[in-house]
Amino acid sequence: MKALVYHGPGTKSLDSVPKPTVLQPTDAVVRITKTTICGTDLHILKGDVPAVTEGRILGHEGVGVVEAVGDGVSNFKPGDRVLISCITSCGKCEYCKQQMYAHCEDGGWILGHLIDGTQAEYVRIPHADNSLYPIPDGADEEALVMLSDILPTGFEIGVLYGAVKPGDTVAIVGAGPVGMAALLTAQFFSPGRIIMVDLDDARLEMARKFGATDLINSGGADTLDAILALTRDGVDVAIEAVGIPQTFDVCQRIVRPGGHIANVGVHGTSVDLQIQDLWIKNITLTTGLVNTNTTPMLLKTVQSGTLQPARLITHHFSLDEMLKAYEVFGNAAQEQALKVIVDA
Repeated sequence: MKALVYHGPGTKSLDSVPKPTVLQPTDAVVRITKTTICGTDLHILKGDVPAVTEGRILGHEGVGVVEAVGDGVSNFKPGDRVLISCITSCGKCEYCKQQMYAHCEDGGWILGHLIDGTQAEYVRIPHADNSLYPIPDGADEEALVMLSDILPTGFEIGVLYGAVKPGDTVAIVGAGPVGMAALLTAQFFSPGRIIMVDLDDARLEMARKFGATDLINSGGADTLDAILALTRDGVDVAIEAVGIPQTFDVCQRIVRPGGHIANVGVHGTSVDLQIQDLWIKNITLTTGLVNTNTTPMLLKTVQSGTLQPARLITHHFSLDEMLKAYEVFGNAAQEQALKVIVDA
């Protein structure tokens, strides 16, 4: 089969590799119909995730059709259309029983990380009963790809960990896919103001269409002053959605006393924690890897039309064009790209 293979920092190729098979009774093999590229994949290619070894098939998002199942799979059968969660969960360990699926003792984020992922024609899914979701009849499968990772990530790690409340002033630093997912789902809680901060004017204008009340281009020298000018004494919730020291620092400097900093971005280098300023402000700082425990709820909101994640999709490619898809996604500002869909 064809697959996008990582060959070390800065190197990838579309290769012909063996098709996966059922290895454990709880496995399913899924034929991928649609997948995508995540910002985390770009971090991997930069060498920020050293646990990813050479020869790994990347990708942890997608939808597809069940091809084969092990004897221990009871919820799915060949021919079923499924949504693939970016998080694999056994459903039995201590962490899974706490709904901390990201820390499953026999799973977590392993797809495209510790085992082969979804940027391929087929993928093996361990613990299929707990790591796949049935696709409702008539569902928009492209929209559902956004439920594999970015929507639950933006919602859980940004909005829920940030404790967004009605009337809050929320600043989202980073208008990439996860930042936009936080923007869309923050509106479940009716914040009073949502400030979107980014370097890209095109993404900022898109954020306005998605519900942002204020836009700030962070390319200027007065970014902090511009954000603080919109508030009385800082924002209630600062969501970091990039993963670099500069954006984390912005969040530290704009949060008000009693506020929340919700770090969503994947950081490949250390940041400076301004504890000498923050300790007296009673702020809450959270980090996290998505657990996907909200996926069933988000699936219902997509089905009802309350949430329309297909609006995040800007480009379409075939699997044969995977390298081009990476080029476009990696140059998002120039290409005005947000999320890409790759048809396998």
